[in-house]
Amino acid sequence: MNTLVRAALCLGVLAVAACRPTEPAPPTPAAEAGAGIASAWHEAGRKIYNFRCYYCHGYSGDAQTLAARFITPPPRSFQQTDPTQLARLSMLETVRDGRAGTAMAAFGMTLNEREIEAVVDFVREEFMTRKALNTRYHTAENGWPDHSRYAAAFPFATGAIALDGPWDELDETQVAGKRLYLSACISCHDRSQVTELGEPWALRGVSYPPGNYEEGDEHHKGPGAHEKDEGDPYELHEEPPQLAGLTAQEKTGERLFQANCAHCHAADGTGRNWIGSFLQPPPPDFKANDMAPRLTHAFVLAVTRDGLPGTSMPAWKDVMPAREVAAVAAYVERAWGPRADSPVRT
Repeated sequence: MNTLVRAALCLGVLAVAACRPTEPAPPTPAAEAGAGIASAWHEAGRKIYNFRCYYCHGYSGDAQTLAARFITPPPRSFQQTDPTQLARLSMLETVRDGRAGTAMAAFGMTLNEREIEAVVDFVREEFMTRKALNTRYHTAENGWPDHSRYAAAFPFATGAIALDGPWDELDETQVAGKRLYLSACISCHDRSQVTELGEPWALRGVSYPPGNYEEGDEHHKGPGAHEKDEGDPYELHEEPPQLAGLTAQEKTGERLFQANCAHCHAADGTGRNWIGSFLQPPPPDFKANDMAPRLTHAFVLAVTRDGLPGTSMPAWKDVMPAREVAAVAAYVERAWGPRADSPVRT
């Protein structure tokens, strides 16, 4: 797995697992005995699963996620697992301690024993026994009202129509659906179904890595598609500040920030790139007048190290060594904080 993929997965997993409020502890099984699959115990397990586990194992436990495609060995599909062949005790141990040689992390320091039991029982009942759907991502509650209006793109997401099929074999509705899929849906669904694997699928960030806007790519345009407009509003924020006289530590921080932090904060620190524009709450605009006094080395160091609860800002203390976190803080302070007084090269 290349560095970009590892960084993206790290960021995604950390953002999902570390930056939301702690779930309430579920009730004991005894209190819900006989209540069936609709019990509070089962629903508590569902809540934990949808909060912690879907990113790799999928909303319906089938491991059909974009993240799963980059993991070797792939996450387990619970939909294809016979509960008689996988003991509950083994699952409890795996959730608690992780599984060596896989991407399955240990949750023993994140979930208590009752929470671990609840999520394991939910998985066994919901996916392994009932083969249930659980929930869909594209719901009004998740910010997708009237998702059916995108129905033209659905065949390309489900694999009913191969993504690499000829354009001239598609009708007008399918052409519109394919263009929509390639311009938006592909960001999460990847290429879905193709007739020929060909070369390994090339990851193309819309605005990451910086400057990765594509022009004239035949794979991304069909009948009536347009070339990239000059002055794209997202691309305008992919130019990092050109600072003179950086120290060795600040140069290291610049490299780390642009390779990692710019994914959400944008190269120019405004947070107005493609990814930053989708985050709620949005990343702060480091260039705003009221931000400069706050971006001290100590403040940036603490937020980078420990994350920021209630936002998508993850804790980097287990990803970067302390000296690298300090370097990022030094660079941010120099570029946008109280020390942003260095001459800028034009």
